Amino acid sequence: MKQIVAYIFLTVLFFSCDSKSPEQSALTTPYLLVLGNAQDAGYPQSGCEKACCKRVYSNSNNKRFVSSIALIDPISNENWIFDATPSFPEQLKLLSTTINAPENLPNAIFLTHAHIGHYTGLMHLGREAMGTQDVPVYAMPKLKLFLETNGPWSQLVALHNIKLQPLQNDSIFVLNERIKVRPIQVPHRDEYSETVGFEIILKTKKILFIPDIDKWQTWERDIISYIQRVDIALLDGTFYKDGEIKGRPMSEIPHPFVEESMELFKNMSDNNKQKIYFIHFNHTNPLLIPESEARKVVLKKGFKIATQGMKIEL
Repeated sequence: MKQIVAYIFLTVLFFSCDSKSPEQSALTTPYLLVLGNAQDAGYPQSGCEKACCKRVYSNSNNKRFVSSIALIDPISNENWIFDATPSFPEQLKLLSTTINAPENLPNAIFLTHAHIGHYTGLMHLGREAMGTQDVPVYAMPKLKLFLETNGPWSQLVALHNIKLQPLQNDSIFVLNERIKVRPIQVPHRDEYSETVGFEIILKTKKILFIPDIDKWQTWERDIISYIQRVDIALLDGTFYKDGEIKGRPMSEIPHPFVEESMELFKNMSDNNKQKIYFIHFNHTNPLLIPESEARKVVLKKGFKIATQGMKIEL
């Protein structure tokens, strides 16, 4: 009888240890979590009564948070957020739910630049909200000075809600034994700070994150060569095409249109195209609408679209 019980126990143990789902298995290596994919002002955008926003008013499930990603290391139980957006409360909840850690705070926040969708979420760390203690916030020199010398951000520093950490263009910052981060300066409207993207470096993988940039041709680096050197590239997809915003010259906001990027990348191999995830969509961008023709075109041409809540295995 004892032999039978022992056999049953060992059989159950064998199957329970061998029956991990693919999602559970993925949690043994670092991965990305897309916390949002909308442009700085979110989706819907304030004051918008167009059809693109009305679809959200009629169905709140269509709402999208401002573009941000989290890097999660399940081995060390650490995580880092790239950009603190106006959607920070909802994104912190999404992150906490995903990693099953209630009231979780990131180990650090990395900022790309000082436009409203990329740093103003820091306000939720202040005394009126979470009242945090010395949350590390990494910023380039001009952005660091801006936060130190302009209220209300300077109050976050004075009260030790955040602890500013300096970054330098192209310098390597070690997060842990598996992960490094490199800020990469890019051309953009730099009224208050520099603008950077980030290269996330793992032992066997590299990720490029550039949510905001002017036209690819204005960058001194070759984006095609850069994509070929990395494994994942989350790239600025703010506008799908020229003329998307009526009554305003789009040269004032010179992001690379998704149509332009696809044309630039058209001769790349299928493998390299599959590395590219467009992100940071303006409320007018049809890529926010799952059933849109534009979305079908992007996917048919071999590219990908970053969606809120998406996990990207590394």
